[in-house]
Amino acid sequence: MRPEGVAPRHHGATVPGQEGDQTSDQSGLMRIAMGLEYDGTAFHGWQLQDEARTVQAVVEAAVARVADHPVRVHCAGRTDRGVHAEEQVIHFDTSSRRAERSWVLGTNVNLPPDVAVSWARPVDPAFHARFSAIARHYRYRILCRPTRPPLARDRAVWLHQALDLERMRAAAALLVGENDFSSFRALGCQAKSPVRRVHYCDWIREGELLELRIGANGFLHHMVRNIVGVLTAIGRGEADPAWVEELLAIRDRTRGGVTAPPQGLYFVRADYPAAFALPQRGGSASV
Repeated sequence: MRPEGVAPRHHGATVPGQEGDQTSDQSGLMRIAMGLEYDGTAFHGWQLQDEARTVQAVVEAAVARVADHPVRVHCAGRTDRGVHAEEQVIHFDTSSRRAERSWVLGTNVNLPPDVAVSWARPVDPAFHARFSAIARHYRYRILCRPTRPPLARDRAVWLHQALDLERMRAAAALLVGENDFSSFRALGCQAKSPVRRVHYCDWIREGELLELRIGANGFLHHMVRNIVGVLTAIGRGEADPAWVEELLAIRDRTRGGVTAPPQGLYFVRADYPAAFALPQRGGSASV
């Protein structure tokens, strides 16, 4: 059976006139950026896979119905199975002309309940959801309490023991700056360089909930989940905060501890130069 994600072409749809502020390239194609929110629980990650339900598949199917032709979407940061997104940014090219409101409402009508479009905006053809991003932000949520949390089972990771927040904050601070994160990347990571600049990395506590907030110029595959695995081991007293410095120095993933589960991870947003004028919740970054 064909996986959800490839929509048939619908002929005979009306095409509204082009809006005055929209730009297209020499081929007549227009580039559209969108903001997406999704619950990753029931998805096998972002990227297209044979016979598997993925975010990319359902989004391409929904957009294609509005565009009246097949589309290929590109995202700011591919998420793994079970990982959520608060404002994933995508782009696609289309020959169709639709108002921003029509892109949002039309796509949402064709999306399942666990994905929604927040906004849509025509952008310069030079814009790329992945390569134009100048920073990305994530958060990771851990619920520390004696009993398992049924309502949060897919939205946070449950630990029955307490964690030492101050030790974890001290260790997290050692990750800030430009470093080789080889010890924190997946063994199968295909990034050409393991060097990334972390702008901030800190924990906050809200009652029983601990949340890691981290932003960087880019992330390696499993980088945040591997960081959380190390920091929680330090919070349990299994290692000292200085272990982070040791791992950065040895550049060896096999020495880097466990990978934290996916359900606590959220892709928060990507930042772009202000010139692109994306209607993001926090506004576009300036460079």
